[in-house]
Amino acid sequence: MILLPALSALLFAGAIALLLNLTPEQISDDILKMMSPKQSLRKQIKEAMGKKKKSLIAIEIRNIHNALVSTGKENMFTAVCVVSITLFVMGGVLAGLIGNLFLAPISAVAMALIPFVYAKSNLSYYDKHVKEELETALSIVTTSYMRNDNIVAAIRENLDYIKPPVRDIFKRFIAEATVINADIPLGLQHLRERIDNQIYYEWCDTLIACQNDRTQKNSLMPVAGKLTDVRLVNSELKTLLMEPRKEYWTMAAMVAGNIPLLYLINKDWFHTMLFSLPGKIVLALSAGVILVTAAFMFKYTKPIEYKR
Repeated sequence: MILLPALSALLFAGAIALLLNLTPEQISDDILKMMSPKQSLRKQIKEAMGKKKKSLIAIEIRNIHNALVSTGKENMFTAVCVVSITLFVMGGVLAGLIGNLFLAPISAVAMALIPFVYAKSNLSYYDKHVKEELETALSIVTTSYMRNDNIVAAIRENLDYIKPPVRDIFKRFIAEATVINADIPLGLQHLRERIDNQIYYEWCDTLIACQNDRTQKNSLMPVAGKLTDVRLVNSELKTLLMEPRKEYWTMAAMVAGNIPLLYLINKDWFHTMLFSLPGKIVLALSAGVILVTAAFMFKYTKPIEYKR
């Protein structure tokens, strides 16, 4: 009974997509435009001054897109968008099938966020790997540069000890500095743009300043050491950050588990919760609270990031 209406809804959504000639790429582009619409000069000034903040969801979706593009998986973002829209429709349909229209927008949004959460979790492992390799690369390159005062030679002699994906970034810098353009500060500026990390930005900025003032190279090692400091702090806080997550999911499971528990205790209470108007409103409010608090839980229990 449930599968037939859900399948009908999906086929109806597919028919609309075919009728409007919507492609997966066009859908992903439209989502990005919705997340980052064109703004007036006044709004841009307010954002620059910190008076107006962008939506947290829009920032996260834009960050996921940029991360997938930088890792060469731009097509995955298109797939994530298509699956998200499909789950969005299914979430609304499932809420309608149980007769709770108050729950429809909440279940639709919750199911639509599942692919983005999955992509975010995969990217977190990649980001952790990049930080680990970046920590090693900056340390050995800085040590060599302190000795020979030549950043090109320092990177070249340590290239075999640097692992992908950081190795490919430094190889591009060597190729640019030796074959394309001998302007080292410009090459370092291009090198700076290839990894999104605040400590890495500071290291590159210091390295650019060293090209005009060699006395500033003594500040390179402390900057490179900040990656180690952040990693050690996150390692110490990992257990402390996981405890609130475990407690939150335990409480959320207890709230959701009350519904089948009511069926076992008293079937009349169960039917009142699922099929009466006050019960439907309570279910929708409970689901909304869980969704909103989950977003705040992930926000406040994520690993710390260094900010300049």
